[in-house]
Amino acid sequence: MTGQSLWDVSEANVEDGEIRINVGGFKRRLRSHTLLRFPETRLGRLLLCHSREAILELCDDYDDVQREFYFDRNPELFPYVLHFYHTGKLHVMAELCVFSFSQEIEYWGINEFFIDSCCSYSYHGRKVEPEQEKWDEQSDQESTTSSFDEILAFYNDASKFDGQPLGNFRRQLWLALDNPGYSVLSRVFSILSILVVLGSIITMCLNSLPDFQIPDSQGNPGEDPRFEIVEHFGIAWFTFELVARFAVAPDFLKFFRNALNLIDLMSIVPFYITLVVNLVVESTPTLANLGRVAQVLRLMRIFRILKLARHSTGLRSLGATLKYSYKEVGLLLLYLSVGISIFSVVAYTIEKEENEGLATIPACWWWATVSMTTVGYGDVVPGTTAGKLTASACILAGILVVVLPITLIFNKFSHFYRRQKQLESAMRSCDFGDGMKEVPSVNLRDYYAHKVKSLMASLTNMSRSSPSELSLNDSLH
Repeated sequence: MTGQSLWDVSEANVEDGEIRINVGGFKRRLRSHTLLRFPETRLGRLLLCHSREAILELCDDYDDVQREFYFDRNPELFPYVLHFYHTGKLHVMAELCVFSFSQEIEYWGINEFFIDSCCSYSYHGRKVEPEQEKWDEQSDQESTTSSFDEILAFYNDASKFDGQPLGNFRRQLWLALDNPGYSVLSRVFSILSILVVLGSIITMCLNSLPDFQIPDSQGNPGEDPRFEIVEHFGIAWFTFELVARFAVAPDFLKFFRNALNLIDLMSIVPFYITLVVNLVVESTPTLANLGRVAQVLRLMRIFRILKLARHSTGLRSLGATLKYSYKEVGLLLLYLSVGISIFSVVAYTIEKEENEGLATIPACWWWATVSMTTVGYGDVVPGTTAGKLTASACILAGILVVVLPITLIFNKFSHFYRRQKQLESAMRSCDFGDGMKEVPSVNLRDYYAHKVKSLMASLTNMSRSSPSELSLNDSLH
């Protein structure tokens, strides 16, 4: 201790190599050599102070008479600090708040890597859990806010029919056409629409079979007249459906902002464009190449399957999941891109002289993509032992890469599915029989609670984000 500081000669609180500590009323005597085992900690640096000003930079007060150092800290957590000085290890009890404990040990200058192995896994796991809870709470809050806004928008649209000619009748038609399951009429209309969509898709698939293709006058395969009748009936139904929805829409300007209405429009536009193209080709033979455009547009009929989203809660939930899971999907694509790039180069290096199918890096990209996604067409396979080992590693890596984000995406799908079912239930509970008498059932208390909870979480995160500033402020009080 000789020559260490002015502290252990006169001004310091050293008696037979001991100092007195008072932490919020919790008093202890500590030996100097125990503290000097960890000179980078706050108490260790206290031994090296050369003046009263330097001492007061590390503690909150110093009593010259009692020769005692006072710290305005939590006395219940200080025994853990004492245990660290005696054993060199930190232990965290299950009942402790990990964030308070983290701020406390940071104040005393003790690093988290001193936490013993028996407590380290639990400690760091508990620090990560609130982030996951924050993610879930944020998702719940977005869902609650979105559901609340959708119900209010639904109620606002329904109220626009009041005062209009045949307002109540148009409102009932709008509810039947736009809200499947609202009434018996809406269920019947929904079933008919589903049958027409499925019939149109089945007809398009059967028409591709050679047995159902009838050659025209030039010997080119043409459509079966029976299938053309089904196709024309489907187009007539889809057109009637879109026009009817537009006619009873409460807001014409907002009608085509709805994704489902855009899908309805795109399901019939290719047919009418094809009809116009065929008329032009017949009248102007020099534009025969436009017939290829018509053939491409005919293939777009497959997108009619998306019309089922209007009648399926699961498909709408899937759309919402993809909309709000772009980060997870982007992460999945990033992982796949990195893996494909690495394994394609490795496969090219190993197989370029032995395998013509893997003689270029772009060809290896195809092979790596098929392997990582575990599709395995088998059109290109490595032939060398090193190449097979690389393929095995590629497949295993692909399984791990695909599985990691899938859980998050599935959880979000379940969340949006429940939200969509609740939203539909709330809409069906509205009674518009004799005008607007009943407001949709919305739990405003839960909505307000989510807003307040979000505010409190933000304030808590701000306090957690700068523990060093808090510790500094505490030390200067």
